[in-house]
Amino acid sequence: MQLEDAFIFGGQAAIPYDLPRSLTRVLAQIVHYIPCDGGWLAIYGDGFLKIEAHWQLPEILGKKLSMGGDTLLAQIKTKPDSLRLEKGHPDWKIIAKEILLPASAEVWAILPLMIGNRITGIVALSRNALFSETEWQKLQRFSVHAATSVEMFVTFAEMANHLRRQAMLNDFAMIVSSAQNLDQIVRRVFALLTRTFATESLSLFLLSSDGRTLRKYRNQERRLSPRTEFVEGHPIANFIREGKNIRVESAEALDYALVDKDMQAALIVPLKYRGNVIGVLALQSEEVAAFSGYDENLLVVIASHLAGLVEYGRLREEAEARAGNLGLIHEVVQQVIGLTNVEEVAQITADLLVQHFSYELAVVMFVDNLQNLQVKGISGAAAPLVRSALDKFDSPTQQGITGHVFTTGESIMSDDVSQNQAYEHVPGWEIGSEICVALREGDRILGIIDVEASVKNAFTHTDLMALESLAGFLTSVVSSVDRYQMLQDTNQILQKTQKELQKRMEAQHAAENKLIQAAKLAAVGEMAAGIAHELNNPLTTVAGFSELVLEDLPAESSQRADLEMVLREAKRARSVVRRLLDFSRQSESVRVRADLNEVIEDVAALTGHLLETSNVDFEMKLGKDLPWVLMDRDQMKQVVLNLLHNALHAMPNGGKLSVQTEARQKDKKEWLLMAVQDTGDGIAVEDLDRIFEPFFTTKAKDGGTGLGLAVSYGIVTDHNGSIDLQSTSDEGTCFNVWLPIEENHQ
Repeated sequence: MQLEDAFIFGGQAAIPYDLPRSLTRVLAQIVHYIPCDGGWLAIYGDGFLKIEAHWQLPEILGKKLSMGGDTLLAQIKTKPDSLRLEKGHPDWKIIAKEILLPASAEVWAILPLMIGNRITGIVALSRNALFSETEWQKLQRFSVHAATSVEMFVTFAEMANHLRRQAMLNDFAMIVSSAQNLDQIVRRVFALLTRTFATESLSLFLLSSDGRTLRKYRNQERRLSPRTEFVEGHPIANFIREGKNIRVESAEALDYALVDKDMQAALIVPLKYRGNVIGVLALQSEEVAAFSGYDENLLVVIASHLAGLVEYGRLREEAEARAGNLGLIHEVVQQVIGLTNVEEVAQITADLLVQHFSYELAVVMFVDNLQNLQVKGISGAAAPLVRSALDKFDSPTQQGITGHVFTTGESIMSDDVSQNQAYEHVPGWEIGSEICVALREGDRILGIIDVEASVKNAFTHTDLMALESLAGFLTSVVSSVDRYQMLQDTNQILQKTQKELQKRMEAQHAAENKLIQAAKLAAVGEMAAGIAHELNNPLTTVAGFSELVLEDLPAESSQRADLEMVLREAKRARSVVRRLLDFSRQSESVRVRADLNEVIEDVAALTGHLLETSNVDFEMKLGKDLPWVLMDRDQMKQVVLNLLHNALHAMPNGGKLSVQTEARQKDKKEWLLMAVQDTGDGIAVEDLDRIFEPFFTTKAKDGGTGLGLAVSYGIVTDHNGSIDLQSTSDEGTCFNVWLPIEENHQ
């Protein structure tokens, strides 16, 4: 059998769709007829040679060799002639590294496989003995005949690969379209792409509906690991804006911020829905030039189908999320509407966040009057631990992520807080993920909502939208509460001002009454003085002559009784006149520091007999060690005497009478109080305003003159004091005499 026939027969026997196995058999046939120590067979495509079969060089299988630049392989591509290189070649070691053949060999044979003017592959052989001319001629004939078979094997393999990928598209249509949610869609797509492209790394970036965040899905260690990242400043942001396909052949052209550093090739296509980029699908491989133009076209088709599914799934999830958000906000509204206490609002909100979303920690903070954040509501499984930890720090809420949001007003969602420079660790509470949003009213920050989880990647863009929606509502609530509180404060100030004004008006009215009373007393005094002087002389004459007549009148005279009545009434009239004179006389007052208790005891001693015969139970409750006050002792005795007589007249059938003294504070001043209380008839309400007027009396039929209380009022007022009373009809009356205690009293 000829070499050519043996090769074709052996090669065609290996046709079934396993390209590496078929090419290995081709290489084995030539080595069988032309013994070699090592060798490889590579297929050309996209500017590279990929080694698909080897002979005793397993470490080079799958390697890719560039046919560009100033290299030996580039020369063969330009001038496809067979080359035989011996060890004495000046670039022997350099070429050895380029074509991956052992430098210890004595000779290399490089045979291009040509279909017309097109190169389809290369066979490279090495051995420690030189090739004879006969062997070299056989190898050249081999390269001619092997090219057709290799082309056929590659075509069959591509057809099989095409059919396999067409089947994958069918699987994609059936399997992926039946997924129930976005995560399930991505998981199934990743499984299909992994089988189809045999890639080591897959990533999917999905843009949120508001364009602020990216949801990144990545297959790490055969697990789907979603996480949320902000678009601003993200390396992929520019690519999303451009929306173009990228196929990178080697690591030198890769954007390391986008793909892993240990990857050599990348295929990246945008997901477009109705002309708008909604995401990016990225495949990566450790092999150079791992993805072909055909792969790119196939991935574009997949991406176009995936975009529709993703958008539908996302819209459905966002609709469900909005419904959940509305439910949360509705419940918060129901529970906080009408509340005026921000702490209640904060705690209810924190509790509902934990209840609706199962957050491990939810904290609501409001800004106080000093522009510091204060925790007003905290809930969740980690709440007790965090509350205890916060108590140990000074202004902990002003630091970390919450402090950053408070300063900038911008929301933060961190799937891995350890990667966030603003994060500060709270001892005892290990955080994996955190969302923090501000309560903003224009440029003013009213508070913060912060939720945390112990695991990474715990939150989605939906959670961020929910918290921002809730923050908007809470801003309105807090603003209303603040305005209500300001209104309440203003109302309290107005009420306080009203009370103060009322108090001042009452004081002014009392002062005016005192002035009126003093004016009345002055007028009455002047009138009484004139009347007293006019009446005093005639009354003295009547009384004097009556006494003289009585002295000369016999005891048994029938006129004696009448004359005694005249004398008695004249004396009574003269007594009234004398009291009028006392009332009107501006006698010089002699005031000294005196003991009020001693004055009361003197008066009680003088009236003791009267008190005993009036069937009155008399009691004195005199305070001990009371300060002395500046007074006219005689005038003050008159005041006490008048009040005791007034009380006795109010109890014609007997009763209880008490005199009590004590030091008391009133109107921010120190006073000495004397209270005279009886259990008599009391004073009618309509008479209370006139009780201190001269000549006003309720005992006219019992001989009352209406001067006792008026005189007492004048004396007390002249001592810079005051006198008031409380009276209840049929229960009794209490007169209160207030005398000022001077500073530095002895």
